Amino acid sequence: MAHDHLIEMLDLDAEVLHEYHRDLIGWVGREAADRPRIVDIGAGSGTGSLALARELPGSEVTAVDVSPEMLAHLRSRADAAGLGGRIRTVEADLDQPWPDLGPTDVIWAAASMHHMADPGHALASAYGALRPGGLLVIAELDSFPHFLAGTPDEDVEERGHAEAAKRRHEAGLHMHENWGERISQAGFTAVTERHFDIDLRPPLPAAAARYAEVSLLRMRHGLQERLSASDLAALDKVVAGLGGRDDLSVRTERTVWLARR
Repeated sequence: MAHDHLIEMLDLDAEVLHEYHRDLIGWVGREAADRPRIVDIGAGSGTGSLALARELPGSEVTAVDVSPEMLAHLRSRADAAGLGGRIRTVEADLDQPWPDLGPTDVIWAAASMHHMADPGHALASAYGALRPGGLLVIAELDSFPHFLAGTPDEDVEERGHAEAAKRRHEAGLHMHENWGERISQAGFTAVTERHFDIDLRPPLPAAAARYAEVSLLRMRHGLQERLSASDLAALDKVVAGLGGRDDLSVRTERTVWLARR
């Protein structure tokens, strides 16, 4: 069930934050070579793979992920969108030596680099996989979505986010890395950084309430042993009442780096 919630959350992220995703994909589309071969590393539910395939009609996309469930979902989405012939999937652990992905024009890494055990190794592998002049795209979260700012439930959400950040740090996730510096150290040039400050105010579409519900459910599940009983009960109450609220917002920050081999 937790894995199902992650897949749904990733799909909802693209739906609710569609303006950010459209802006980002359009930017990459303008910078990419004609008819590029694209590798989506840590492809997840396929948001990036599908959007890039749509934006660049002559492209071919290889979606790489360690999760067979994610890849099965991605293949189903690609087939339903009529893109199955241009998107192939590869199951691989990118903390190990990378499989031969063929000549590559674009490597896309959206919210995946912070999961790598050794980001330096991943960046070196990306450099080696790209053709000269090829494009590296790294999109990362500066903050996870907040939904309850300015409401009576803001404090419990903030405590949940603070505890989740501690949990990610203890797990060794590479949040808030200086990716621009790391990209340059790996040999890439023409590094461009762009910050996106996302602030969606009410009234929001119904998908936003479901996005909040799935996100807060995942938070609660991950912090079962870390939050107080009163905070867990408060989160349960919030989640149960999300469908009838008209005061939800979506606030998050993303940073994107583009660089050339």
